[in-house]
This record gives sequence, structure tokens and C-alpha cells, in this order.
Amino acid sequence: MCGLLAAALTLPLAGSALAAGKPTERSRQKAAAEAKRAGIQKQLSVLKKEISRTEDEKEDVADDLAESEAAISNANRALRDLATEQHETNTRLADLATEHGRLEQTIVSQKKQLSALLREHYVAGNEDRIKLLLSGDNPNRINRDLQMMAYVSQAQARLIDSLNANLAQVQENRDKVENAKTELEEIAQEQRDQKSVLEKEKAKRAALLSNLSSKLVAQRKQADTLQRDEQRMSGLVDKLTVLIRQQAEAERKRQEALAAARAKAAAEAKARAEARAAAKAERERERERLAREAKKAGKPAPKPLPEPEEPKVAEQPKAEERTPDISLAPAAPAGAFAKMKGRLSSPLSGTIAARFGAKRGGDGPSWKGMFIKAPEGTEVRAVAVGRVVHSGWMRGFGNLIIVDHGGDYLSIYANNQTLLKRVGDAVRAGEPIASAGNTGGNEESGLYFELRHLGKAFDPSSWINF
Repeated sequence: MCGLLAAALTLPLAGSALAAGKPTERSRQKAAAEAKRAGIQKQLSVLKKEISRTEDEKEDVADDLAESEAAISNANRALRDLATEQHETNTRLADLATEHGRLEQTIVSQKKQLSALLREHYVAGNEDRIKLLLSGDNPNRINRDLQMMAYVSQAQARLIDSLNANLAQVQENRDKVENAKTELEEIAQEQRDQKSVLEKEKAKRAALLSNLSSKLVAQRKQADTLQRDEQRMSGLVDKLTVLIRQQAEAERKRQEALAAARAKAAAEAKARAEARAAAKAERERERERLAREAKKAGKPAPKPLPEPEEPKVAEQPKAEERTPDISLAPAAPAGAFAKMKGRLSSPLSGTIAARFGAKRGGDGPSWKGMFIKAPEGTEVRAVAVGRVVHSGWMRGFGNLIIVDHGGDYLSIYANNQTLLKRVGDAVRAGEPIASAGNTGGNEESGLYFELRHLGKAFDPSSWINF
């Protein structure tokens, strides 16, 4: 017992389990998330190429800005995500520090208890059981002392087990702290990298705008340019609608297959249970019959037969345990969006500069949506719950994000400075999804906003409280 006690009191805490260069949990999770997005990103890339092939090859001046505007959006989103990660990691570190302090206090208390038990054991003469049995003392006293020794030994063993468990928890806590600190270092390095990219791309965009400013203004006023922009948006929406329906159908079939598999497994389990119950009842009847015959013959009742072993059933793979890849299946049920007519919140705070149906430039094509002026960086929010089905730069619209609300309803947010959400992300009503800007060659900073149903744009003013 003394040796075990000493081992518990002097158990060394191993050094950090995180070897240099070992990937953190954060790195593994990011890699897994990117792998899950790869499939849908590939599909959307093909979709964009199909749209590009349908257009003529006439150059758009704003295309020169595409790379830098997309890079600025990505860098801003990355910095925002990293700031959130940094806050969460610091919170986790604080929780780990609190837990570490609690464990240390518990360990100190347990060591004191073990030291006290050891002293008591020593002061009592350190009698062992054999000496006590051979002492010739009163049997009742011997029995009482043996029971007391057993209680003390059990208490010591429990205390040592608990102490060892707490020491192991301390080491696990230290490993988690090391991992969190390494993650913070990763985040800090990524922030430095993204800030460098952001500054570089901002300077590049400013230089391009300086050179292209007059050309952009002239081209934006050309009716054929505006017409091509509208055709491009309609083409994108039509193809997205098809893709959304395909994935919604695939998700429906997946859920039906899971439900069928669960129902089949439940039915098989029920059948096996009923078969076991029937076999047990049959064995009981047979036992009673043999007992009656033995009684008539004046013989002892036969021993009951041993219960047969239950046959092992091979475990079937559970399809529902597999996490599905990122998809465009609607995040809201069909019909939910239509019920929100007149109660949707504004996508951002600003001044309405152009309304649905008004002529562009006085005699140009009609606006298919609304343009809301707002300072660069103003938060753009989802008007209702849904799923992001497009997030990227597009000619004529700059940094563009499209949210599917189910029931063939889409909301469209264009000219953004930064896109905060990625394809496949589910969004809540009022959740920030972008920040306002003037990308895509737009003259003023703000948001171009559309609502579409079955691919057709309609007036948002009767749906949204601006």
C-alpha cells in the first residue's frame, strides 16, 4: 500500500503531447470543411462556365477589377472569421485555466488526505492481517480490527484511483491548452497574411479604378451592357434553380432511404425479439411437460436446459452516421417565405436610390430590383432564413451573394465589398451575410437587391419594410 501511495504522490506529469509541427484540431477541421465544399464548388464552376459560353466575347471594363475585388472580399471574410475564431479560442483558454485551477485544488486536498491516512496507518503500528490473526487476542476484537483495516484499505485505494484520474485530467488539460495556444499562433499568422493580401489588393484596385474610371461610367450607361447584365443574372438564376431542385430531390431520396433503413432494422429487431420470446415459451412448456412425466414416474424433475446463446447479427453500416457534403438543398420549407410577405426586414440601412420598375438613366432598361445607397462596409443582412446558393464575383454585379428561401424564392445581394458567407451556408433572418460596397464597376457604394420567384424578378417594396 505504501508503495502504491508513494507512486500516486510522485506521479510525474508528462510534457506536452503536441509535437512540433503536429497539425492542430483547428487545421484538421478546416481541411475537412474545405473537402466537403469541394463538390458543390466544382458544380458551380461548371455552371458559370456554361453562362460565359452563351455570351459574346465583348470585353467588359469591370472584368479588370474582378480578381482584386474577389480577393478583397475573401481577405475581409477571412479576417472576420479569424477574429471570431480568436475570440472563441481565448474563451476556451480561459475555461481551461479555470478547470486547471479546480483540478489543482482537488489534487492538493487529495494528497493531504492520503498523507493523513498514511500517518494514521504508521501510528497504529502498521499491523498486518497475519500478525493480527496470530495475536491470540479476543476474536471479536480481531474481527472488528480486520474490518476496520479493510475499510481503511478500500478508502486508500479509492482515494488513490481518484487522485490518479485527476492527475491524468491535469495532463489532458495541459495538452488542450498547448493545442489552443498553437491554434492562436496559427490564427495570428493567418491574420498577418490576410492583412498583407488585403492591403496589396486594395492598392491594386485603387490603381485600376483610377485608370478605368471614365470607361466604367460610360459603359455602365450603355443599354446593351445593362441588357447583357440582366440576361447574365437570369441565366444564373435559371441554372441555380435547376441545381437546387436536383439537390433537394437527392436530399429527399437520401432521407427516404435512411427512413426505410431504420424501419427495416426496427422490423428485424422486433422479429428477432418475437422469435426469442416464442422459443423461450416453447422451452418452458417442454420443461413443464417433462416435470409432469417425471412426477408420474416418481423421478426427480430434470434440470432445466441451459438458455441457448443468442445468434450474433452482423452490424449493418449506419448510413445516417455519414455527414453529407455541402449541398444547395433548401434550409427552409416550401411556403415559409411566402407567408412572410410584408414582414421581411430591410437587407441594410440606407437610402433607396432606385426602385423596381424605374427606368435606368431616365430612358434605359427598367430596374429589376432596388439600389440602396449606404457607406462602404455597412452590414448586409439576409431578409429571411435560407441557404446560400451563390457567393462570388460576377460581371455586372461585382461580389454577389444569392440566398434560396425555398418554394423557388431567391433573394439577391450585389455590389458588395465583402461576402461573409460561403456556398452551402444556412443563414438566419437578419444575419449578416455581406458588407456594402461598389464592386463590379458601380459608381456609388451601397447594395443592389432583388427578389425572384420561379426565376422572375418582382417588386420587393410590398414584401419588405424599408
